[in-house]
Amino acid sequence: MEAAALTIAARDAGHSRRHRAGATTLAAVRARAPASTANLGPGFDVLALALDLHVEVEVTPADRLTVRAEGEGADLPADATHLAATVAIDVAGHDRLAITVRSDIPVARGLGSSAALAAAAAAAAGSQDPLGVAARVDGHPENAAASVVGGLLAATTVRGAVRAVRLPLDARLAFVVVVPDRALATAKARQALPREVPRTDATFNLGRMALLLAGLADRDVLVREAGEDRLHQDYRTPLFPEAPHLLSRLVDGGARLSCWSGAGPSLLAVCNAERAHEVHRAASLAMADLEVPGRVLSLAPDLDGLSVEHDGVWVPVTGRPGVGRADVS
Repeated sequence: MEAAALTIAARDAGHSRRHRAGATTLAAVRARAPASTANLGPGFDVLALALDLHVEVEVTPADRLTVRAEGEGADLPADATHLAATVAIDVAGHDRLAITVRSDIPVARGLGSSAALAAAAAAAAGSQDPLGVAARVDGHPENAAASVVGGLLAATTVRGAVRAVRLPLDARLAFVVVVPDRALATAKARQALPREVPRTDATFNLGRMALLLAGLADRDVLVREAGEDRLHQDYRTPLFPEAPHLLSRLVDGGARLSCWSGAGPSLLAVCNAERAHEVHRAASLAMADLEVPGRVLSLAPDLDGLSVEHDGVWVPVTGRPGVGRADVS
């Protein structure tokens, strides 16, 4: 499978701030961004995949700030402290905005809800650099890039700019996500990690990530071991003790591999598309057996990323003026 590598270079935060005053929304704009699952096992803080759960943000000029939220996260304060409001106000340079948020992305579950919301809010408010805004606000370039670019990608920060490279993904793969009814703040999950790791663990992850990227590009060479990790999952297990057993049950139920989704507590199963229903059933049974309340989602990858509505049609913004510099090689 041949892949075109798409590189997105986001402007740095200072450049974004200098231009935000000229990015005022003059009419209602609606943007949406997908959820993301990061790390994918060994790709800690580097790999992410966009999934077809979305958050929509609509920003309209108004006499005063109003915030209305529907769906996931609707219980959050509907005021200037709401992340969508914080981002939109920062981009527009004022708070005379009516903001509506509609989200299908579970909050604090390791599915990139903050990065997706920041990207959508920035685009709806007229940002010239939604990727840079989302990465700065969320602090995770890989989640932000997945929500803006879509698909499978690797992302990092190089000299103050987000660099994201689109990676090949076998269309015959599907994804099942276990979403427990318990929140796990990324900051708390990050605190569970050691400051230093042995060199052997670092090289272990590099080897597993190489296997993972090959297998995601061609499922015929995807092996269970490609999802193994020594940098973060074991350290976070005390925060979700049932995770190892659930991960094992997902593979026993037909998944090619399983891993944590981002900082958790959601868990990801990568499977052949034709076996997704079997893995979904196995996940539901495992949650019932372990008395872990929650839900199971069968999802496809989102290949469009951040989109803006034009005449009732969602139009991806990647590569268009205002997203940053995009080079295809």
